[in-house]
Amino acid sequence: MKTKLVVVGNGMVGHAFLERMVKSAGFHDFNVTVFGEESRVAYDRVHLSSYFSGKTAEDLSLVPVGFYAENGIDIRLNEKVVGVDNAAKTITTQAGLVMDYDVLVLATGSYAFVPPIPGNDREACLVYRTIEDLEAMKTAAQTSKTGVVIGGGLLGLEAAKALVDLGLESHVVEFAPRLMPVQLDEGGAAVLKRKIMQLGVGVHTSKATQVIEDGKQSRHRLVFADGESLETDFVLFSAGIRPRDELADVAGLVKGPRGGIVINNQCLTSDPHIYAIGECALHEGMIYGLVAPGYAMAQAVVDQLNHKPAQFVGADMSTKLKLMGVDVASIGDPHGTDEDAKSYIYENGPQEIYKKLVVSSDGKKLLGAVLVGDTEDYGNLLQLKLNDMALPEHPEQLILPSFSGEKVGLGPDALPLTAQLCSCYDVSKQDLITALDNGAANLADIKACTQACTGCGGCTQLITSVLNNELEKRGVAVSKAICEHFPYTRQELYHLVRVNGYQSFDELLAAHGEGDGCEVCKPAVASILGSVWNAYAFDKKNIPLQDTNDRYLGNMQKDGTYSVIPRVPGGEITPQKLVLLGQVATDYNLYTKINGGQRIVLFGAQLSDLPAIWSRLIAGGFESGQAYAKALRTVKSCVGSTWCRYGIDDSVQLAIDIENRYKGVRAPHKFKMGVSGCTRECAEAQAKDVGVIATENGWNLFVCGNGGMKPRHADLFAVGLDRETLFKYIDRFIMFYIQTADRLQRTSTWLENLEGGLAYVQQVVIDDSLGIAAQLEEQMQALIDSYECDWKRAVEDPEKAKLFYNFVNADERDPNQVYVRERGQLRPATAQERLESIALELV
Repeated sequence: MKTKLVVVGNGMVGHAFLERMVKSAGFHDFNVTVFGEESRVAYDRVHLSSYFSGKTAEDLSLVPVGFYAENGIDIRLNEKVVGVDNAAKTITTQAGLVMDYDVLVLATGSYAFVPPIPGNDREACLVYRTIEDLEAMKTAAQTSKTGVVIGGGLLGLEAAKALVDLGLESHVVEFAPRLMPVQLDEGGAAVLKRKIMQLGVGVHTSKATQVIEDGKQSRHRLVFADGESLETDFVLFSAGIRPRDELADVAGLVKGPRGGIVINNQCLTSDPHIYAIGECALHEGMIYGLVAPGYAMAQAVVDQLNHKPAQFVGADMSTKLKLMGVDVASIGDPHGTDEDAKSYIYENGPQEIYKKLVVSSDGKKLLGAVLVGDTEDYGNLLQLKLNDMALPEHPEQLILPSFSGEKVGLGPDALPLTAQLCSCYDVSKQDLITALDNGAANLADIKACTQACTGCGGCTQLITSVLNNELEKRGVAVSKAICEHFPYTRQELYHLVRVNGYQSFDELLAAHGEGDGCEVCKPAVASILGSVWNAYAFDKKNIPLQDTNDRYLGNMQKDGTYSVIPRVPGGEITPQKLVLLGQVATDYNLYTKINGGQRIVLFGAQLSDLPAIWSRLIAGGFESGQAYAKALRTVKSCVGSTWCRYGIDDSVQLAIDIENRYKGVRAPHKFKMGVSGCTRECAEAQAKDVGVIATENGWNLFVCGNGGMKPRHADLFAVGLDRETLFKYIDRFIMFYIQTADRLQRTSTWLENLEGGLAYVQQVVIDDSLGIAAQLEEQMQALIDSYECDWKRAVEDPEKAKLFYNFVNADERDPNQVYVRERGQLRPATAQERLESIALELV
């Protein structure tokens, strides 16, 4: 007879319990039923704000397709449990269903607390908790210009980022005298406040909202206890959470004085057949608002159901995160509540970095830490705290900058085998070593078999460090070389070319490489030569370095023909140029389509026809769109203030100017830009490598977004810029990316892997922290001044035309191309259509 296991709640912790239960040895001894109050299966609340950067509810889902069916789990969504009869051991749903249980697990989570402020139920006064809340926020933002978040804690600042992503002028109102009052001390909070305000977000601390009433200029007015007020169109409450513990009342379970279902170290409630895990549970007076402790509770219950001794004895609440691009971390006791504790503080005003250590009275143990602006030391400090390790003789060296190149820190070998590397999935150093023993060979393998780095992601740096150290101890070389011919990274090759003035691959290879080169290093060096000297791909010495697309200045299609994509700056095109494109497409039987970058693409051009086609296009005023190159592709724009009644500024003219400035600039990977004339964002600028949006205060600059296989919402980089400053920042940003990115690395991935992240790039580009801003601008100007259209130069040289012959000794068309007419145009015939002889052969 199987045990009837009922789980109430299908959030992150509830689903984590099911995942662990399915993997357990005794899972098949249970019949499992899960009740979820929401209409969808468990989703990732930690990364909820990514919903505004293009992710869908499906993207956020934590449940693999078929998970419940394959494991025989009965999942019941949209079915709220409203009653528990622990004498009869039954639950009752809102729909009237009564179900027996042998074991009941409550994972009901929490709800967003809304302060009892008069007016809190007005229109566009919302909370930030579920996907439905996000959809309501999107709707409210369409009729709003400004937004206010009430609550300046972790959730509040994350909510503020959501408002910024929605294009609203944003403010944060906090009752306490500082932001993140639980995690940060006054010094750290002050630095965080300054950095957030620099991003254009208003911060109002020590503000008690008394009432929300009608505004004069906006929808609402927040009236504060000190007599001041703030007008806004949109209010978002993010003032903490409260446990969903109402089932404890009907079941007669013991609750805490301020709520929460009381549990012991086995996560059992006052009823021996009912467990509670996650944010609904109160353990030794503590409600844990992070997922990692909830996961630990889930594992403890799974172990007990499998007859293994297990306890939940509390959890570390240290956290590392990025708030609106600002790196913030808090460890242990950041306030030094122990009266004998001592503190070390380092503050770098110009770079806005704040670090604090709290140590024991004898200076031997770490009690807590605060890091703002630079969290590189987090991994070392956390391990010192978690493993109760002895501090060095001078603890302050752990946070002081190192000017000698030697940094005092905690090496991977110093960590005990029991050291917890990933708190989300409780992965220890021993777990990582066991994974290597079982065949794991890289970070992707470690993620797959341990789930480390797949939760909040904060452990990635530490996991990578320990992994590389263990691999090296096993004699596995951890090389960063671009290939076997150069013992250098792409960045190092860039600097070798720049500093030594190398003009060719052969020069670089002779001085710093070996062998003949390969398909990896040759295109990489060709790209570097283009980025540094604007080296022409069709120069004799550069032709052997190019891949197929660069070799023929066009993208090869599946049938061996090529696409023709002329540049159309900003998406603006005259009727005369449209007619010319139509004539060329008709004369050469080309398929035409408008792509997502507002460009007209001609498909199906034979290799030998490319010079003649481009001769006509260039004579008609077109230039190469360089759609074949790792370079600027397009600058998408809306119609802006010229035509649109919502437009704030001329987005078309700015897009044209941007595209004409950066056309031809070669980079580690392609990059795209967009310009929107208002926050309605019709040009989708926040999904581009560089995005610009007009506001009443100037241009807002966004960076490192992209669509594609792994969409990423761009980060807000700077606000309220004039044109001169905007171009200056873009010049510096692109050149810094070119200098420091890996081979074939998009800006989004570059930023995610760059030490210091967005804050570091802002320091380099805006604050000139490295003293290279003028140099970056000069290098960009040199590329702009030396620009030439690839195709214009190619068609002006008769010898270059021979490079496009289908056959070495004759200028003839390829007779193997066959097509089918569909929707009034030609497309390549399928293999089956070729066999059935229904295709058209063009000669």
